[in-house]
Amino acid sequence: MSVGSFLPTPPAAIRPATPRPHVPHLASAVTEKSPSAADMRQPVIAGAHTVVVKVGTRVLTQADGTLDLPRIELLAEEIHTISSGGRRVVLVSSGAVGAGLSLLGLKGRPTDLAKLQAVAAVGQTHLIQAYDETFARHGRHAAQVLLTLEDVDDRVRYLNVRNTLLSILEFGAIPVVNENDTVSVDELKTTFGDNDRLAAMVTNLIRAPLMIVLSDIEGLYDGDPGLKASKLVSTVERIDEQVLAYVRDRKTGLSKGGMSSKLEAARIVTSAGENMIIASGRRTDVLTQLMAGEPLGTLFLAQGKGISPFKRWLGFSAQVRGRIQLDEGARHAILGKGRSLLAAGIVGTQGEFQKGDAVALCDNEGTVVARGLTNYSSAEIERIKGLKSEKIAQVLGSRPYEEVIHRDNLAIMPK
Repeated sequence: MSVGSFLPTPPAAIRPATPRPHVPHLASAVTEKSPSAADMRQPVIAGAHTVVVKVGTRVLTQADGTLDLPRIELLAEEIHTISSGGRRVVLVSSGAVGAGLSLLGLKGRPTDLAKLQAVAAVGQTHLIQAYDETFARHGRHAAQVLLTLEDVDDRVRYLNVRNTLLSILEFGAIPVVNENDTVSVDELKTTFGDNDRLAAMVTNLIRAPLMIVLSDIEGLYDGDPGLKASKLVSTVERIDEQVLAYVRDRKTGLSKGGMSSKLEAARIVTSAGENMIIASGRRTDVLTQLMAGEPLGTLFLAQGKGISPFKRWLGFSAQVRGRIQLDEGARHAILGKGRSLLAAGIVGTQGEFQKGDAVALCDNEGTVVARGLTNYSSAEIERIKGLKSEKIAQVLGSRPYEEVIHRDNLAIMPK
């Protein structure tokens, strides 16, 4: 289940878009930015001591699907320069399936799952070798880190991944993170979005103040990027229905990503208090220009202060196993007073879950207002919902937990 499906839609607030001159090729599109857009970027860039760079398949491959080795070399040079300046950089890279297709002489993605996993396995070796060879020319090493959604869902594995990434950075190497296509069945069956979402989770995992997504277009447009009337959105303050309506995804035979998944990634990152930029990975020296504060692409601004590591995991990485519907009193107690969830405020449940599972808390309209780790299973909650604490023992026949979810195990979702 997608993380974005449990994230509520915040109210509208978007900076005015800048007109874009029409050009025939999206990769060479150049937009004129306002001074205010550049001014807003300076504090974002200044505070970006750690940067997660996500690069998509369409940026790394040529028209025939083979890896664009000169582009990978230029990307590695820029990452080396940024790292040499004292910032830490984690690279989340797509392209394994595309590389495998070209190496095996295939003209399209196999529909058979086992064959698709085999293609990814072949391509991943070629991809990491290309990165390692280019980083080695600058005295650095590429460290391959292959993850599945299960690695960030489980709390212990989540912490192990974080510690590994931070240790790699301490050694001065560049972590190259990718979805483990060879074993992640759900990921390979998904049409788009996984590496964008993975990059957002990695950003939250290591508390990176900035995530940069390098795409094949300049950023988010308020319409079809191929139309003259479309405008580049320079800065997004909140992701709302108006922003989501701008999306015009293009389905190809290689990339699974698209603007929809990038907006979902932006929502995850900004809700945790970090910033994100979408820019063209085909622009020369794009990372160097971005880190110099140049107003390229689209900047998504952080929503408030950063949240704790545990709340980041609970709110955005732990996969929910079900839902608990609250009455108005319970909703107000949790959101307005910071209280725990008691059985008396529960209307009902959806799905089956066990003690210790992550669940979504919903109001009477079905909007997710929080996530939490429950002290009771869904079957137990159905038996005790609406009851006062002193009545629970009579129903369950054992000493009950006073709270269904303790306030320390609740993560309030952004409005």
